[in-house]
Amino acid sequence: MLDYNQPIDRAGQEAPQQRPQSGFNALELVNLLWRRKIAIAAAALLGATLAVTVGKSVTPRYTATAQLYVDPRELQLVDRELTPRAQDVSGMAMVVESQARLITSNSVLLQVIQQANLDKDPEFGGGGDARSMMSSLLGLIGLQPRAPSAAETKEVQLAALDALNRHITVRKTEKSFIVDIEVWSTDPAKAAMLANTLTSAYLAESRNSQASAARRATNDLSGRLKELRERLRSAETALATYKAQNNFVGTQDALISDQQLSASNQRLSAARAATMDAQARLDQIEASRRTAADAGANSEALQSPTIANLRAQYADARKKYAELAGELGPRHPALRQTEKQVEDLKRTINEEIDRFAQSAKNDLTRARDFEASLNRALEAQKRQSVQLSQAAVRLRELEREADASRDVYQSFLKRSRETEEQETLNTSAARVIGEATVPQRRSFPPAMSMFAMIGFIFGALAAASWFVAAELLSAGATAPAAPSPVRRERTPAPRAPRAPEVSRTPEIAQPQPAPRAPEVAQSLPELAAPSLQPEMDENTLIGKPLIARLQEADVIHTLGAILATGGGVDLTRLGWPTLRPGFPLTTLLNTWRDMRTAVARRAGGKAMPVIALVGAGETTGRSVTALNFALAAARDGARVLMIDADHQAHSLSNKVSRPGKSEPSRLGWLSIGSKAAREIKTVNGISVLPAADGDAGKATEAMRKAIEQARAAGGYDLVILDGPMTPLGAASRKLLDDADALVAVLPTSLDINDGLEEILNTLGRAERKLVGVVLDELTPATQARQRGRQYA
Repeated sequence: MLDYNQPIDRAGQEAPQQRPQSGFNALELVNLLWRRKIAIAAAALLGATLAVTVGKSVTPRYTATAQLYVDPRELQLVDRELTPRAQDVSGMAMVVESQARLITSNSVLLQVIQQANLDKDPEFGGGGDARSMMSSLLGLIGLQPRAPSAAETKEVQLAALDALNRHITVRKTEKSFIVDIEVWSTDPAKAAMLANTLTSAYLAESRNSQASAARRATNDLSGRLKELRERLRSAETALATYKAQNNFVGTQDALISDQQLSASNQRLSAARAATMDAQARLDQIEASRRTAADAGANSEALQSPTIANLRAQYADARKKYAELAGELGPRHPALRQTEKQVEDLKRTINEEIDRFAQSAKNDLTRARDFEASLNRALEAQKRQSVQLSQAAVRLRELEREADASRDVYQSFLKRSRETEEQETLNTSAARVIGEATVPQRRSFPPAMSMFAMIGFIFGALAAASWFVAAELLSAGATAPAAPSPVRRERTPAPRAPRAPEVSRTPEIAQPQPAPRAPEVAQSLPELAAPSLQPEMDENTLIGKPLIARLQEADVIHTLGAILATGGGVDLTRLGWPTLRPGFPLTTLLNTWRDMRTAVARRAGGKAMPVIALVGAGETTGRSVTALNFALAAARDGARVLMIDADHQAHSLSNKVSRPGKSEPSRLGWLSIGSKAAREIKTVNGISVLPAADGDAGKATEAMRKAIEQARAAGGYDLVILDGPMTPLGAASRKLLDDADALVAVLPTSLDINDGLEEILNTLGRAERKLVGVVLDELTPATQARQRGRQYA
């Protein structure tokens, strides 16, 4: 609290005196609660009653559960095994989790919305009843309802999709392939229907995805078949052409040239054998002829029937000759005739044997000629075979290309036919093992007995805590408290020289019981100024203002317009340091809350108190403090109207209404003299009324009129004036007459004692409205040092 009998000292602030804290021991606590047992029991019963009432008013929810068995091993319909062998456990778990996530995918949920007409269900964001009623009313008067546009239909579907997603919970049982699908609704039959529809939509989506994958594979393979067919045809054509050009003619097993070569080789071998046989026969005949032995003693002669007949005749003739030689003389004609007959038969046999020899010679000559011809043909075929062997290298290369093209084409054709057939097959092993049934009990809220128990416990605890806190507060109030120093009306006195400063840290000195220095004992001089409120009693005591410190730790710096959005004017993005978000219990905010409470007490029951922030020195620091003061009030839920009362500097107005940043709202109903000074709505819950250009007196009257209009309309809880600038003029003094409280802003970059003394002397008797002092430590020098270190 500020002591008006002492100046603000920079040396520091003494530690507050410690006051003994009162408390309870366990016995006193039990005695207190026992004394209040009836009230605590009544509060507990009241809490139980309220809890049961709340439970009865809550809309019940019913949850239906369906169970799916999701087997990651799909059916294999083209192999021998119906299902594949066991796979990696982690991989199968990931597949099951992916399938569980697929159950709540947008494609599946959109099918459920379409099948169950959830876009027309009010529970899921649809307006089916209201829309049907409107259609009926329009039909009664002969009008056709407007068909919803595609954008509206899409928006309704997205709303139903978001609502349905919140109604679904998918749980996977640990170490199993079982997935539980839970769907809740206010209607138990609808919950069961949605759970079963969701499982059916998932299974249908799984089948459709498999069929779609097989269809894409078939299309891709079929698109490649034409190219592969042309490639195979080209390879086979090149192979056939090359065979024809190089005389590669043959059966499937071997070429004709190879077959001919083999046959010629065999025939040559046979001809050589026949030649050798003919030579041996001739040699035998010649040998038998050269020897003295019988010339007919060879195999050909013995096998010849002619020679056999001649030899028989020859034997008969010799027999007859022998008989006649014994009976007749040597010159007997009959003997000579028989002898001639023997000689003729012998000569005939020799001639026959000569014919055999000549025949053998002819056979030998023929065999030799045939062997020679076969040998020449074999040599020609050998030369042709060598040439074909050299051409067969390219032939085998063409055959390999044709075989490879044929294999690829056949594999693609076979796979294309398989995938085409798989489009109509369901290879998924997922199945429903438990359909959802209509739930008989609600899942939320719990039983009324539970509500009653919770309400009973909380009621008893709240009552007990209330009595304990009241007892502690009453015990603290009875303890002796230090008297609060007050300041009476000051009398003008000459200003004494100030003691040298000890520290640059601005602190507020507390009252000291020891004798003060001469400059402290003297009262601060008061400048001659017209009375702002002459009806106030000069002997009225003045309460000490609250002191707050606006430090770097309380704010965050932003770059103006860099992070500005298109949703409206944002006062936290003007380039000024503003309060940090997420710190609602700082010392600064608590002190400012106490200042607003003091303002409300001073306002005397007014619906919309007015508080003005005045300062000495740089006006930008006062405007930054006023902006943060308004943001703190808006954070506590107050509807704030902030008015730029500085018609000279216009610091706040230039920030809010600068070109390219924002423009005054055309819907604003408050204004100060012109459209440029019309009310600006912001996204922070604060309305800003910019300063008006022109005469100060007219601007002040316009601001007073705007405050009266706002108070009459009742749209705001608090009015914060940024200004007016010191020193005060006549128009500014009139504006301060309408203010219910004042807050002084003292920059720590200047002398705090001089600044406060200047403000007090300027305010005169209006200093009784001073409820707080804000020490602004956000000096320009500090801002320059902080630049680049902390931005949001």
